[in-house]
Amino acid sequence: MDNMKQIKFNEQLSQEQIVNFLKNYGFVFPDSEIYGGLANTWDFGPLGVLLKRNIKNLWWNEFVTKDPQTVGIDSAIINNPKIWKASGHLVNFSDPLIECKNCHNRFRADKLINDSVKNAKITEQTSFVQLEKMITDNKISCPICKQTNWAPIHKFNLMFQIHQGILADDHSINYLRPETAQGIFVNFLNVQRSLRLKIPFGIAQIGKSFRNEITPGNFIFRTREFEQMELEYFVNPNEADKTFEFLLKKIKNFLSTKLKINDKNLFFREHQKDELSHYSKRTVDIEFAFPHGKKELWGIANRTDFDLNAHSKHAKTDLVYFDSTTNKKIVPFVIEPSVGVERLFYAVIVDKYRIEKINDNETREVLHLPLALAPYKIAVLPLVNKLSKDAKMIYESLVEQGLEATYDVTGSIGKRYRRQDAIGTPYCLTFDFDSLTSKTVTIRDRDTMKQKRISISEIVDYLQEANHA
Repeated sequence: MDNMKQIKFNEQLSQEQIVNFLKNYGFVFPDSEIYGGLANTWDFGPLGVLLKRNIKNLWWNEFVTKDPQTVGIDSAIINNPKIWKASGHLVNFSDPLIECKNCHNRFRADKLINDSVKNAKITEQTSFVQLEKMITDNKISCPICKQTNWAPIHKFNLMFQIHQGILADDHSINYLRPETAQGIFVNFLNVQRSLRLKIPFGIAQIGKSFRNEITPGNFIFRTREFEQMELEYFVNPNEADKTFEFLLKKIKNFLSTKLKINDKNLFFREHQKDELSHYSKRTVDIEFAFPHGKKELWGIANRTDFDLNAHSKHAKTDLVYFDSTTNKKIVPFVIEPSVGVERLFYAVIVDKYRIEKINDNETREVLHLPLALAPYKIAVLPLVNKLSKDAKMIYESLVEQGLEATYDVTGSIGKRYRRQDAIGTPYCLTFDFDSLTSKTVTIRDRDTMKQKRISISEIVDYLQEANHA
C-alpha cells in the first residue's frame, strides 16, 4: 500500500476474535440468543445472508452454468425412509460414542483420541476394541472432569429421527436427510430421460442437510444443520479417473481464482486405502488452515457404481444408462465433489479478515473480499447530511442497474470508511460539494485506501472493469 505502512497483527486471528467480529457486523448471530441460545447453532444475519448467496452463486455459475453437461435439481429434505436403508445410512452412518462414568458427558471416541494422541491412525475400519485400547494405553482422561472412568464405546447413528403423520409410533419413523446426494441418485433416470442427457453429465444441488453430531463445535465448522453444495458426475467407468482429475483441478481453480483463497492455507490429502469409505474407490480432501487446525473443507470422491446399484437392488428398478453408440446398458460411476456452504463461508472469512495497523495510533478492521463475494460492491456516502438527497439519487440509480450497493449517512466520513472496510465493501463513493457542479465523485479503494475523482456516469463501467481485473 502506497499511502500507509501495513502491519498485520496476526496472520490468522483466533476463533473468538472472528466470532465477535461476525456478530458485531451482522454476519452471524448465536441462535435463540434471547433465550440463552442453543448450543452450536447459528443464524446468518443481513450481511451473512448476502455473503452466503454470493458464494453459492459463484459455485453454481462455475460448476453448473458454465458446464452444458451439468443440470440442477432440488430434492426434498424428507424422503421415503427406504432410501436410507438402501444407501447404508441406517447401518453405517454412525460415530463411536463413549461416555464418562464419572460426569456422564459423552464424546466421539475417535475425536477424543485424535485430540490427545499425535499422529493417531484411525480409519473407518478401526474397531471399537482398538479405540478402547488406544484410550486405555494413552491414559486419556475426560476433558470435563479429568477422570479416566470410561463406559464401553457404542454406535451412535447421526440420522435426525422424526415422526411423520399424526401418530408417533414405530410405523411413522422417518429422517431428515443427512446429505443431498441421495436425492440426486434416486432421480438419476428422471433427469437423464427428461433431458435426454448422454454421459458424462452432472446433476448438482444446493440444499440443507442435518446430522445429529455428538460433538459439534468450532463455530460454524461443524453444526447439526448445514447447507451443502454437491455435484454428482455420472461417467463411463473407463472415464472415471480422468473425470476425477478434471474436477479436482476445477476445485483448485475455483478456490484460488474465484474465492481467491491464499494457497498457503490450502492442503490436499489423498486418503489411504484403509481409510476410504465403504463406497469410495478414491477420495481426496481439500483441507484448510482453520483457527482450530488443518481440517477438511471440500471433498471429492469416486463413489463408483455403489449408489445406483444399491438403489436398483432395494427399489427393484434398473438405474442403468443405455449407451446408444454401443447398444449396451451400463451402470455409470459417480465422481462427487462435495462442500459445505458454512465451511466455505468460514474459510473465506478466516482467509480475508485482518486487523491492520495504519499508523502508531490507529488500526482498522478489514475484510479483503474479492469484488464478486463482497455483500456490497459499493457504498454511497454523502459528505454531510445536506448532500443526502443528491447522493441518494446516485445510490438508487446503482441499485436499479442491479448493483449490490449500500447507503450510509451515520457518523463521520472516516468512521463510515472504517465500517465499509470491515464488512468488505471494495469501493466507497463520496458525494461532496464539488459533486454538485462537476458531476464527479471521489471513489476510494478498500485495500489501498487510495482515492480518485471519476465521473458519476462512469461508476458502473469502473466497477465492471474492476471485476474483470
